[in-house]
Parts: sequence; structure tokens; C-alpha cells
Amino acid sequence: MKRVRPLQTAAVVALATVSALGLVACGDTVGYSDGSGDRLRGKELFVQGCGSCHTLADAGTTGEIGPNLDFAFVQSRIDGLGESSILQVVRGQIAYPVVDPSTDAPGMPANIFEGQEAEDVASYVASVAGLDANGEPIDPANPPKPTPPEGGDTDGKSIFASAGCGGCHTLAAAGSGGTVGPNLDEAKPSLELAVERVTNGQGGMPSFKGQLSDEQIQAVATFVADNAGK
Repeated sequence: MKRVRPLQTAAVVALATVSALGLVACGDTVGYSDGSGDRLRGKELFVQGCGSCHTLADAGTTGEIGPNLDFAFVQSRIDGLGESSILQVVRGQIAYPVVDPSTDAPGMPANIFEGQEAEDVASYVASVAGLDANGEPIDPANPPKPTPPEGGDTDGKSIFASAGCGGCHTLAAAGSGGTVGPNLDEAKPSLELAVERVTNGQGGMPSFKGQLSDEQIQAVATFVADNAGK
């Protein structure tokens, strides 16, 4: 992957912020944040809808399909761009995602969050991305390791939701309509295959080993295998 130099990264963030402000001036406020987001709710939504694709240490997520959000914004923090600027960038990316990138990588789903939910997620990400537990910019050479979510829930349906599976997969029994990964109602994976994929991942799907216990992996795999296509 081509590395973007720090100044280039900061310039991209600055340009995106200016673009967002320009949209507001033209009367388009869909991708502009008014600062009303609920960060606590935003964290919950991020884990459920974004964590399977993005790494964000504060959220305890390790997705590798999309950009590592800590790395994406740390240089902007170091260069002095404030949280409000990052907020506008994230809000704009939620509103106007690259659905079909020119590379072979999966795109970001359109309309993954809208309205207040989009505000909440953008506010949360902007408040923590690129920062360590003390609120200081992370050291890119020694990034913090995401902390797995607490709790020992072994209900497969709730794990499917809390682990962010629905952000990538369609499964009617879970009420999810993600399109980044396979449609599970069509794929109808066996229990053995579901356990293997959740444990080790494949392609763009991350491994959940270390994030979920063996019991939780078995529970969510059983939920998928028992309900896919029904």
C-alpha cells in the first residue's frame, strides 16, 4: 500500500474540511456536522456498524477492510488540526462514502448511518481517533492495542450485532443489510465454516480470535448457521 506522507495527510484533511464548509455555504448540510452528536451512543453505533471494517483503539475494534482510523488522523492531530475539523471530515465521509473504489477493495456502504446517528458516530470518532488513553497523539511506531469489549455475552444474536457483523453482512434473522461481505441468507454457511471464518477471517473479513472468546465464537457461528436463509 502506498504510504501518504504526513503533510499530504494533513492537507487532505484540511481540504475535506474546506469542502464541507463550502457545501454548507451552498445550502447542502447533509455532510456537515452541527456538533450535536452523542459520543457515548456514537461509540455503540461505531462498534456495531463500523468496527468490522475499521481499527479504532478506543472502540476496541481491529477491522482491516477500511482505513485504520487512528493512523488516518494522528498526523492531523500532531499538525494541530482540531477536533472540529476532523469531525467535519468524518461526517462528510459518512454522508458521501466511496462506494465503488477504483481498487479491488470493498467500498464503504452508502447510508450506513443517517441523521442523528451519523452525527453521533462522527462526534465519537472525531473525539478519539489518533489519540491515546491520555488524550495525546499516538506514536505511529508504537500504536496502542485495541482493547476487546468487556463482557461475556454468549447470545449469538447479540454478539452478531455488537461485533459489527451486520455492517458487512445481510442476515434477515439479525435485521441486518450489510453489503460489504457475503449475503449470509444466500450463502447459508455450515456451523463448521462459520466457526472457521469468525475465528480466522478470510480476505477482507478480520479474525475475531482474541476479541471474542471460544464460547462467543461458537455462539455467533451457531446463530448464523441455524438462521441463515430462514
